[in-house]
Amino acid sequence: MSDNALPVGKIGNVTISRLMIGGNQFSGWSHSRDLKYLRDLFKAYATEKNILATLRLAEENGVNTIITSDSSYLRKYWKDWGGQMQWIAQVHPKTDDVTSDIKRAIDAGAIGAYVQGGVGDSFVKGGRVDLLGKAVEFIKSNRVLAGIGGHSLEVPKAVEKAGIQPDFYMKTLHYDQYWSATPKEQRVEFNVDSNGPQDHDNMWSITPEKDIEFMRTVARPWIAFKVLAAGAIHPRAGFKYAFDNGADFICVGMFDFQIRENAVIAKDAVARAQSRQRPWRA
Repeated sequence: MSDNALPVGKIGNVTISRLMIGGNQFSGWSHSRDLKYLRDLFKAYATEKNILATLRLAEENGVNTIITSDSSYLRKYWKDWGGQMQWIAQVHPKTDDVTSDIKRAIDAGAIGAYVQGGVGDSFVKGGRVDLLGKAVEFIKSNRVLAGIGGHSLEVPKAVEKAGIQPDFYMKTLHYDQYWSATPKEQRVEFNVDSNGPQDHDNMWSITPEKDIEFMRTVARPWIAFKVLAAGAIHPRAGFKYAFDNGADFICVGMFDFQIRENAVIAKDAVARAQSRQRPWRA
């Protein structure tokens, strides 16, 4: 393994770095809590030049996969910069149109697609687990990786119970011992992305111990996200917690100045996680 290589795993026949880069920071999406200027700051920083340079830097440090909904800058990166970054698309199927957004992503070059976490939450909350099954079936029919996302633990529980067989799960994981975490008595299932006052805009794994316990029973690869609680947890602690407790991969939004350090931290966290209770599933 070269100095800049990251540990990898496989989902299906696709080799993926255990640290992936997310795309929210490029689109201006941020959980800004009460700092309302953050979205504009993200958008101002994420010029096309900076985005493409960040992707190049990520590849140079062993990150070979991005998870994002947007493909416009990826097409330019692939064509003009000769980039090889793999794309797992975040897709948003609708109750009356499950396939269109998925097809858009696959046609644009995605090697996989997963139902975005907020959509997964809403489908399960609304009793429409069948729509997740239809999404997975359509993705697989196009011979790319198929995943299901969720912030709530009820999502993978419902999917497993229904016998749906995604290639992977995108499920949040972070510990809850940070000062701004929502108090346990105020945590509400399916509250993420609802703009409710009680989630403090930085609480996405409201029952981390239960998440860890259930995912031990799941044989499918697990991509953990929100492992830093949107900046409330340092990568050294958040990456360790995720890998120690069963995540096979982590997806982290990163600016250019964060990539090298995060790659070093991730490599160390994987190396030190060999005694974890959940086997590596990828």
